[in-house]
Amino acid sequence: MAKPRHKHGLPTRQQILDFIASSDQPAGKREIARAFGLTAQEKIALKALLKDMADEGLIDSAPGRAFHKMGGLPKVTVLRIADVDDGGNVWAVPERWEAEGVPVPRLRVRERSKRSALGVGDRILARTEEAGKSWIAHPMKHLAKGEELMLGVVRREGDRLWLDGVEKRDRRQYQISDSGDAEPGDLVLAEKAGRPPRITVRVTQRLGDPFAPRSFSLIAIHEHDIPDRFADEALEEAERVARQPLGEGREDLTDLPIIAIDPADARDHDDAVWAAPDDDPKNPGGWKAVVAIADVSYYVRPGSALDREARRRGNSVYFPDRVVPMLPEILSAEVCSLKTGEDRAALACHLQIAKDGTLKSWRFTRAVVRIAANIAYEDAQALADKFLPVPGRIFGVSSPPSGPAGAP
Repeated sequence: MAKPRHKHGLPTRQQILDFIASSDQPAGKREIARAFGLTAQEKIALKALLKDMADEGLIDSAPGRAFHKMGGLPKVTVLRIADVDDGGNVWAVPERWEAEGVPVPRLRVRERSKRSALGVGDRILARTEEAGKSWIAHPMKHLAKGEELMLGVVRREGDRLWLDGVEKRDRRQYQISDSGDAEPGDLVLAEKAGRPPRITVRVTQRLGDPFAPRSFSLIAIHEHDIPDRFADEALEEAERVARQPLGEGREDLTDLPIIAIDPADARDHDDAVWAAPDDDPKNPGGWKAVVAIADVSYYVRPGSALDREARRRGNSVYFPDRVVPMLPEILSAEVCSLKTGEDRAALACHLQIAKDGTLKSWRFTRAVVRIAANIAYEDAQALADKFLPVPGRIFGVSSPPSGPAGAP
């Protein structure tokens, strides 16, 4: 353990950063407190300081509650072997990387023995070392092997099958050791296996025609590293929070015939509206309205596994044949989707609108809503054309004139 910078008093932010960087062991709150000789009262202040530093983006925590510089690597972490180059150098990447805006680091692995040569897809627990602008990994323990999937097209050459990678990051050719039911010309997902100099692949899923729309979506997902699988921790948390009650103290808006208006092929429904003539004598000819959006924040709490997954993804990604959601489906398509006849947690804004369209007042509330109907844009436009005195284009859907050309 590195020597403390001083013995008494709460350390500064910079002193904590220097200690974390110079420590040759994982540095958690206990190690920091011991190094700086903190009293019981100072340990309480240290906990608050570390939380502030995490909120400010100065440090991040690793499994086991050790800290490291934000955008850096924990002293000890799980790595996955990503490549073995022609020179025999082994390269690894962190199994999980959540630093926003910071490229995933590649670490050169220093193997202690060539007898236990590492292969692509192997997982190791390793001690990390920063060497200038690069990183070095010192293996401590081999872990159970995980998946390293790549996307490619099967090709026959003589009596052998080969996989031609379609991703920019890996367009090499690999001999196929197990093709399953895949045929030459098929787009497949495959798992790398073996050790240098003989790395082969095993087909894990046959996707079919590489020119089908479904295949273009999969290629884009792999090409752009769009996260399309959730960590087990996030899935378990989603299942748990989806079962929790909607919460006490919410305004009950379930009697309002509030409706959600979306494209006909919408996969989820985020918001809904309701409006009616205002019965307030101080607002003659005016309107009252409610706009409600799904209260996702009730289920996704700061710092949770779901929050980390959502930050890693940033948004949902829509393709013609699928959606890669920001949150697990039980949240994105179920409890956080405003569905007809279902009670849902929502954030609601009550609006009072004057006859001339001026916004007179508003208030926000956490509420429970029950959607009366999910309506497509085209159907909503048809209703507007039927009941509004002047037909028009209100949902981006052109409406034909209601009478002969030139008629009012």
